[in-house]
Amino acid sequence: MKIVRRSPEPFFYKGGKTGILLIHGFSGSPSELRPMGQYFIDKGYTVYAPLLAGHGKTAEEMVKTGWRDWWQSVLDAYERLQKEELDHLFVAGLSMGGALTLFLAAQKPVDGVISMCTPVWIKDRRLMFVDLVHYFYPFYTPKNRRKRDPEIESMMVPIDRTPLKCVASLKKFIRTQMRPSLSKVTVPALIVQSRQDETVEPESADYILEHISSEKKKLSWYENSCHIITLDKERGKLFQEVEHFIIENSMSIKGLA
Repeated sequence: MKIVRRSPEPFFYKGGKTGILLIHGFSGSPSELRPMGQYFIDKGYTVYAPLLAGHGKTAEEMVKTGWRDWWQSVLDAYERLQKEELDHLFVAGLSMGGALTLFLAAQKPVDGVISMCTPVWIKDRRLMFVDLVHYFYPFYTPKNRRKRDPEIESMMVPIDRTPLKCVASLKKFIRTQMRPSLSKVTVPALIVQSRQDETVEPESADYILEHISSEKKKLSWYENSCHIITLDKERGKLFQEVEHFIIENSMSIKGLA
């Protein structure tokens, strides 16, 4: 199966008995995960990348949603894969998607979690007072979007403007839900962080590694990638590392025919 390279639509492929749930980032879409999804589809995995509520269309649609809606999208996707009767299920998320997958791993049975460029702290200092500012300035354009690599931009379908109300909701989710739940994450964990991340403070990865309770956990740094690490120049290395993590933490790979 070949998936469309640049599309905000969700994608699902029924492969073998090991499944991978891929969760995209804030104001993004499954398009930022399509090369990763294609890699694992070609390897014979069952792969599902849902579209989170409010995403993939317009800022006016997104502003109607908040973290509870995005979380429900993740739960619905998890339940869909549960019906596939898989032997193993791994969850991987980019940026906010990483925060949602860590939260999922703290509450639901999974075989491992992959967190990629997940925020504990956000770099853009303009967002420090977003809880108040969003009442007066409903939308803004992130600084990083104005300097993103053209090749990466060509593979994405981002929302043109970012609703500050949604940024406030994301920050609340990280502060009140994700961070307090990290100690409940006990499954094998691969924490991936790019050194040149223009959106997330790289120290977020150290915080996550320190606060999860997994006996088997690893922090892997990527020196030459930006925030959207799944589309950047080191993505091939990333996909191979994730695959190695999945194989290593699966009791059997006989379902990967």
